[in-house]
Amino acid sequence: MSFQLTLPNGRGMVREQQLTQFAETLNQIAEQVQFRISSRGWCYQLEGYGAITKAEFARAEDLINECRRTGLLPIDFVAEEEARAFSGIEEPTSVSPEQYLGHLLKEALNAEEYYTPDWWEGEQYYIQMIVEKIDLKALFAPVCDQFHIPIATTRGWSSMLQRAEYARRFRQAEDKGLQCVLLYCGDHDPDGLRISECLRRNLDELKGITWEDGVEGYNPAKLIIDRFGLNHDFIEKNHLTWIDNLITGSGMNLASPTHPNYDLAYVQEYLHKFGAKKCEANALVVRSREAGELCRRAIEAYLGSDGFSRFESKRERIRRTMKRFKRRTGLLKSVNSTLKLIDQDEKASRLR
Repeated sequence: MSFQLTLPNGRGMVREQQLTQFAETLNQIAEQVQFRISSRGWCYQLEGYGAITKAEFARAEDLINECRRTGLLPIDFVAEEEARAFSGIEEPTSVSPEQYLGHLLKEALNAEEYYTPDWWEGEQYYIQMIVEKIDLKALFAPVCDQFHIPIATTRGWSSMLQRAEYARRFRQAEDKGLQCVLLYCGDHDPDGLRISECLRRNLDELKGITWEDGVEGYNPAKLIIDRFGLNHDFIEKNHLTWIDNLITGSGMNLASPTHPNYDLAYVQEYLHKFGAKKCEANALVVRSREAGELCRRAIEAYLGSDGFSRFESKRERIRRTMKRFKRRTGLLKSVNSTLKLIDQDEKASRLR
């Protein structure tokens, strides 16, 4: 499905009509995407449809927020940044204390489904994933969850603490004899490609750190860093949108000789190989199935096609262990008797 999309630029009644059409078109696109996109992610969508350039991102965000503020779009139309979300919110429990106890007991009988084993025991590789955009995290998280792989958004050049945290997990994995792998997916533009090339250096900068609990830093010399997207062949095969400019967030054009970085080797190499165009990673939101497969292939390149079944077999062993324990101890019979008492007491309370 194609969409005709332009930013409102009229005044008075004309602008109101344009803003209404703008909101309606965004809702139509949202139905195709099928998951919530960040405010910034919507800007990349608009860029992909040729409605704006990167220099107009701020204006587009303002228009989207105006639509949310005036009711033309739902207030929760965009995905909220995790860093801005409230914590400590408590909702009153909707059932009685006795019913709540019953729910907990029922959950306890299924403890094998919540118990976390060492998924990586007996594996050859330990994998983590970082992506450049929050929308990619939403796309890839279901696949990563299946393989118990941590995933995070780097937001460009990732923070020092974020790097230190995933490096610490790599150190722990290497200490267990695992080969560590960092999977990365980001934009296809000069700086996007450069970020992936600099990941090892960024980690190497932190190898001399010390944590408050005494744990020392991680040396990434043996780390495998695999940039699995966005790559040129995938973009072409899946007909993702190329943006015919290299305008950056500052509004300057990286493909122009007036840009201070124009003569740098990485920019010239990119221009020679790909020309003055780019593909933002958010272009994947309209190819959710292909995005999931891209993520799965990157993971299975290390875990193999039977990786998921190996993890499931560990869960199944826990299920068998718990089943034997319940049968041996009579726990299932005891808990079911307690649940029956709770149910009887609840019925009696309603009659009083």
